[in-house]
Amino acid sequence: MKVLGIIPARAGSKGVPGKNTRSLAGKPLLQYTAEAALAARLLTRVILSTEDERIAQIGMHCGLEVPFMRPKELAEDQTPMLPVIQHAVHQMERAGERFDAVCLLQPTSPMRRPEDIDGCIELLEQTRADAVVAIVRVPAEHNPHWVYFQNERGLLQLSTGEAEPIPRRQELPLAYHREGSVYVTHRDVLMEQNSLYGKRLAGYEVDPRRSVNIDVPADWDRAEMLVARIGNGSYHAPTFITCVE
Repeated sequence: MKVLGIIPARAGSKGVPGKNTRSLAGKPLLQYTAEAALAARLLTRVILSTEDERIAQIGMHCGLEVPFMRPKELAEDQTPMLPVIQHAVHQMERAGERFDAVCLLQPTSPMRRPEDIDGCIELLEQTRADAVVAIVRVPAEHNPHWVYFQNERGLLQLSTGEAEPIPRRQELPLAYHREGSVYVTHRDVLMEQNSLYGKRLAGYEVDPRRSVNIDVPADWDRAEMLVARIGNGSYHAPTFITCVE
């Protein structure tokens, strides 16, 4: 299976200004994702999608291909990720190269491992899923069976719609949330269904101790701490979770 790795990095960032090129423990943030992607065994090619010449230069210095520049209108604050990835696929196909699947790797998750990328791709091949995403377990206190919404009258209702919560932690079913470091989607799902997820989604569980998604300054501080404490150390064996519609 041919898999295109796409790393999207734009210049504008409000939460942490200039974060994609900002130095994290001595390296540009972008470099962490570049190194993991280039070390993964199952990515056929890895490209950078950016509208910014400086980011492009840093990306190429990190070993990434920059076969095109992203249009400015696809690099705004409110631009969704889906059209950014679709644009990259269109550009590659216009150049005569078609891939079976696309792997989205955002620089804001610098602690992912090459093994996480390969594990997600392997899971996509092993299952009949449309897509695979990296996931982590939800702590018991945040389990949907214990989470309440407030209705228009100000009264609490369980998010599951049940009348009463499950009484014991041991009885709670495992729950997961999207971790954000790896998304792998079949090309046709992405381009024809206009979705990163499709209708059949599988999850690849990653180590929550390595999980960070940089959006605000506090996230950056956590990333600095993780790099200093963990670096490129080992992590627990992954678990495969399949979530089907």
